[in-house]
Amino acid sequence: MIDHSTIERIFSAADITEVIGEFVNLKRSGQNYKGLSPFTNEKTPSFFVSPSKGIFKCFSSGIGGNVVTFLMEHEKLSYPEALKYLAKKYNIEIAEKEESVEERQQKDDRESMLALNLYAQKLFSENLNSTEEGKAIGLSYFHERGFREDIIEKFQLGYAREQKDSFTKTALHNGYKLEYLEKTGLTIKKEDYTFDRFHGRVMFPIHGLSGQVLGFGGRILKSDGKTAKYLNSPESEVYHKSNILYGLYFARQSIIKHDKCYLVEGYTDVISMHQAGIENVAASSGTSLTIEQIRLIKRFTKNITVLYDGDEAGIKASLRGIDLILEEGLNVKVVLFPDGEDPDSFSKKKSTSEFHDYITNNESDFITFKTRLLIKDSSSDPVRRATLISDVVRSVAVIPDGITRTVYIRECSKILDVDERVLYTEIRKLRRKYAEQKFKTELKPPSYEQDDFKTEFHANKEIESNFIEKDIIRLLLSYGNREVIKVVNSDGIEQILSVADYITSEIDNDDLEFKDNTLNIIYNEIKSQVTEGKQIEDKYFLFHTNDSIARICVDLLTSTYQLSKIWQKHESYIETEDMKLTEIVPETINAFKNQKVLSLMKDTSKQLKIAQDTDDRDNIYLLQQRYIILNELKKNLSKNLGDRIIL
Repeated sequence: MIDHSTIERIFSAADITEVIGEFVNLKRSGQNYKGLSPFTNEKTPSFFVSPSKGIFKCFSSGIGGNVVTFLMEHEKLSYPEALKYLAKKYNIEIAEKEESVEERQQKDDRESMLALNLYAQKLFSENLNSTEEGKAIGLSYFHERGFREDIIEKFQLGYAREQKDSFTKTALHNGYKLEYLEKTGLTIKKEDYTFDRFHGRVMFPIHGLSGQVLGFGGRILKSDGKTAKYLNSPESEVYHKSNILYGLYFARQSIIKHDKCYLVEGYTDVISMHQAGIENVAASSGTSLTIEQIRLIKRFTKNITVLYDGDEAGIKASLRGIDLILEEGLNVKVVLFPDGEDPDSFSKKKSTSEFHDYITNNESDFITFKTRLLIKDSSSDPVRRATLISDVVRSVAVIPDGITRTVYIRECSKILDVDERVLYTEIRKLRRKYAEQKFKTELKPPSYEQDDFKTEFHANKEIESNFIEKDIIRLLLSYGNREVIKVVNSDGIEQILSVADYITSEIDNDDLEFKDNTLNIIYNEIKSQVTEGKQIEDKYFLFHTNDSIARICVDLLTSTYQLSKIWQKHESYIETEDMKLTEIVPETINAFKNQKVLSLMKDTSKQLKIAQDTDDRDNIYLLQQRYIILNELKKNLSKNLGDRIIL
């Protein structure tokens, strides 16, 4: 359990722009920052961060909150995990008792698996640096690859001992459960025995964007045709290979700085490029690129350069993955290394400046590269040439930006010696076909049952009710301390009240409550602050320990929150909302009361019908009198506010 004072220190120290900037490429927009949503696939930025308020808001997904909320949503951390992440980042000590085996067992699968992966990474690193076997085999291998000590430490490289159950025995001895050893894939269980998945391998921890160890890659050092050279953690609750790019955690800031990501194939390519001084690099870990991986990169940059070795067969096999990048609207370039070279080997033969210059001077756009690559095989064969043209046209057709498509069509027309109009025609056909397929799969018209319209009508009424309640809370949070309303009390004495005093007295005098439970909690906390004579601090609610409260308050205080119909009625090109508070606040409370009266009238009408059906004459009279009183009250509410004089 983290005490409240420590939580306050964490919130005070955490810079929301700095934290979110590690995951999203943010650009200044006035007093705020904006970027592409990390929660949806969008082309126009709708993700905003307000440093002054310490909040973010994603308008494409509706998600908003403070810095802890972001980590919980983006990294799927629990509330304590997110606080610990920030505490570690800002060197804030959290005093917690060490968990017992029993407490560890009570954690959910994800927490337990992440804790186990972290333990495994530390043990593998210890094996590498502190055991004779690790030094002689693992460390020697990394030194032979030319990796410096600082690079080995940076990437947390390790070694799994040769003994087949060494890791499993050690982990069990230290209180970790076999259940999670199996779920993470670190241990494999057969009928009557267990053994380590990675025994006898050098280890490459695979990190998520927040730095958590999600899985491992292991390379065997012995020559054995029956055993896979590289082995990865299996799919699990925390490790999804198609959603992860190796090295992206270490590359984020450099990608943002250079507005470019180099994409390579394997672990050692990433590590060697870091050692060569090029840090904006990530790897697909030997698998075909996925949409999820491409969208990870898109959060930080729209520019990707794919680094290929000289193997043409391998390049042709991976061309489909590049089409996916184009389809996502990213700019793709390609660098081809000399025959027999890859980023790892080539970087070791060149100085840092030579390596960097080679990449810079040998970049070419992907469409041109692909066209020239394939044309070699088809120059003298008309059938192959037609296939090539169709292949290139498919790549150009998926590009979403029309101007970019036009530029590539002209370039391809020259290289292929094909009339531009032919290419345009084929591309239009393909794009029409893609649009029709998308319409069929994604844009099916909804079907309505007869009663759906009634349901929708009642739902809209509920939304309207909730909207007014939210508007009251928004006014309290935004202007609660403002003294702008003059009232005349029962003794005829004029008083000037703050917005908070006025609203709380009006609601409490009529003994009203909010339908929405969370809004009711917020209102009661605000009322307590008003009663105690305290100023209403919006940050108290924005950083509230109750995540539901924090989220609602972020929504309400976001600058583009849709204002109420009451405010819209007063809206003009000259006046701002705070200039019209003396009209908006009383009318909002009036609407709230009117809503309650209408609800009571509806209930009374139902009860009256039941009483009439059962000939309950006593109740009929009482209910009729109640309905008359409520109707009079409704009429009064529609008039002016009586003896309240608005400044």
